[in-house]
Amino acid sequence: MTDRERQQALDSAELVAETAGPAPVTGELPPDDPVAAGGETRSQWRDVWRQFRSHKGAMVALVLFLGILLFVSVGPLIWTLDATYVDIRARNSGFSAAHPLGTDQLGRDMLARLMAGGRVSIAVGLTAMVIAVTLGSFVGLVAGYFRRMDAPLMRLTELFLALPLLPLLLLMVTLFRESLSQSFGPAMGIFILIVGAIGATSWMQAARIVRGDVLGLKEREFILAAKSIGTPPARMILRHVLPNVLSPIMVAATLGIATAIITESALSFLGLGFPPDFPTWGRLLFDAVDQMVLYPSRVILPGLFISLTVLCVNYVGDGLRDAMDPRIRGR
Repeated sequence: MTDRERQQALDSAELVAETAGPAPVTGELPPDDPVAAGGETRSQWRDVWRQFRSHKGAMVALVLFLGILLFVSVGPLIWTLDATYVDIRARNSGFSAAHPLGTDQLGRDMLARLMAGGRVSIAVGLTAMVIAVTLGSFVGLVAGYFRRMDAPLMRLTELFLALPLLPLLLLMVTLFRESLSQSFGPAMGIFILIVGAIGATSWMQAARIVRGDVLGLKEREFILAAKSIGTPPARMILRHVLPNVLSPIMVAATLGIATAIITESALSFLGLGFPPDFPTWGRLLFDAVDQMVLYPSRVILPGLFISLTVLCVNYVGDGLRDAMDPRIRGR
């Protein structure tokens, strides 16, 4: 076909298309909703979870931590022996079908005591973390948003950071142990004392992290726009500032659990924690020190649970930090 014939064929095709008119509409426009269009929705928390799943260490730590939680919460429903039951005839027994992890010097089942001690230690860690993160977030928000409150609150934070933590905790336990035990009972009184003492001495890191983020947010365009329309400070903090600092707060919370568990274990190991008939992992270590050479498993097992729990929580916090940082997410 020559060039002239090819051009005549193209002209004929265009003429037919013009006389045929526009093509009929066979369907509606694609919907605006990506779910209705068959696409995948995008959200911040979904992106965070996708990035968190890519952190292999954090995922393994999350699975192990959930396993520990199931061990201490669901385990007593399966292994129903009382952790405080004393059976002198079975004292210092080894691993057996009746006592899979043996017994202590009073004949108490070690498996049941590990489960009961884990519930107490993790409960102390979670409660103390809530107190510390709540107090630290409040101080950080107020110091970062209100300029006149920044200097006094930060000097107070630095004062608490300069105090030696363990001697301060020992002093608080020594001063308030008897009064709280008489008011709330031996177990609940010590629980309130230890949780309050750890929470009151662990909020400083969260306060400094939140304050730094708030200082950066104050200069953002949406904050200046909200101020220009007369938004009250309380509404500004709750609706605009606080949601944007949840990421560092959640990371500080996960790390605070590990710190609280270690602190409680240290107090119990020193004999200043819960009473002997109220087991915790730190108390189990304290009771087993005298017979550590003869029965090393009594020291290894609670120490292993403490180390594994703290390691898992730290890895989960590391994964959350990477997943919630928009500069790292998607790298």
